[in-house]
Amino acid sequence: MTEAPIRTHEKSIMVDTTAPALYDLVSDVTRTGEWSPVCTACWWDDVSRAGQVGAWFTGRNQLPERTWETRSQVVVADRAREFAWLVGSGFVRWGFTFEPDGGTTRVTESWHFLPAGIAMFHERYGDTAEIEIDERIRLAHDGIPRTLEAIKRIAETS
Repeated sequence: MTEAPIRTHEKSIMVDTTAPALYDLVSDVTRTGEWSPVCTACWWDDVSRAGQVGAWFTGRNQLPERTWETRSQVVVADRAREFAWLVGSGFVRWGFTFEPDGGTTRVTESWHFLPAGIAMFHERYGDTAEIEIDERIRLAHDGIPRTLEAIKRIAETS
């Protein structure tokens, strides 16, 4: 029997700026296209609720073979500590946490492929679900360090 793949991933990077400045940057989802290798644009579904717990936003994602949109809901909005959201009906949880260290901050990006997402992939893709799930895992492992490097570059040159 083979072991199930790890369906969660996180990575950290030190950034030469404050936790509030980093939080303000990444919680502005309209800027996501500046650092994400897959999500090219995001917009708040209701601008009056932007950045608040319960607020919904839409993201446009693009890979060479396809483009698609997802809706996400903010589940944590704790300035300078954590910003997180759920994709769809609880399919995936993405988030950032911030740990101040003097004048620098450790920012950690995390990704969790949740049971509802796994079930949805099995329903949608049937016999090829595990191949599709493996691809999402690969994209998270590839994308998170690239995202963090881009956020660091943007934050340290602003």
